[in-house]
Amino acid sequence: MPSLPISLIVFVVFIVVTGFLWRYLARQIQMPCPVWLRFFLDNPIAASLVDKQIERAGLTSGMRVLDVGCGTGRIAIPAAMEVGSSGQVTALDIQPKMLNIVAKRSEERNLKNIRTVLVGMGEGAFGEKDAFDRAFLSTVLGEIPKREKALREIFAALTSGGVLSVTEALIDPHYQSRRKVRRLAAAAGFAFMREYRSFFYFTMNFAKPPGN
Repeated sequence: MPSLPISLIVFVVFIVVTGFLWRYLARQIQMPCPVWLRFFLDNPIAASLVDKQIERAGLTSGMRVLDVGCGTGRIAIPAAMEVGSSGQVTALDIQPKMLNIVAKRSEERNLKNIRTVLVGMGEGAFGEKDAFDRAFLSTVLGEIPKREKALREIFAALTSGGVLSVTEALIDPHYQSRRKVRRLAAAAGFAFMREYRSFFYFTMNFAKPPGN
């Protein structure tokens, strides 16, 4: 049986150790995924999950989309392509370097319908009302210190009947349980729509009830 290259073994060990370190630190402090760990966000598995999230959220041409905690743009970029030039994606993050990556990738793909916003949800700084048809929280809810306030801000930012898609992955250091996500969303005024689940992750869609 051929032996594995030393470089590959070192790389695998680095990934495992880094993952455990990130998980430990995340449990001690509210810590978003740092830019130097962005390879955890940019991988084929995450890409395949994003395609399902976008499909299940029902994005169509002309929609206005809010991507909270956009990171490297793994949702913002394909969402912008889905809604087309008549739609718009607002990519929101608290890390300027992440937003710079999104802006660069948008430029490389000649996408003119993405705007980046440097702000944290739940701090009262994002005051847009009835402005979005869809909102995404993809493996980011647990990174937000004031989760209840953040969800209320997202609720206010969505149009009547708008949809919030929340995805949580078991390997995420900030993983939030299905029960907790449903409780937090309900407290913010959202109505549960549907859940998609596998062993490693789940996606829940919630609606802002008509008339709100």
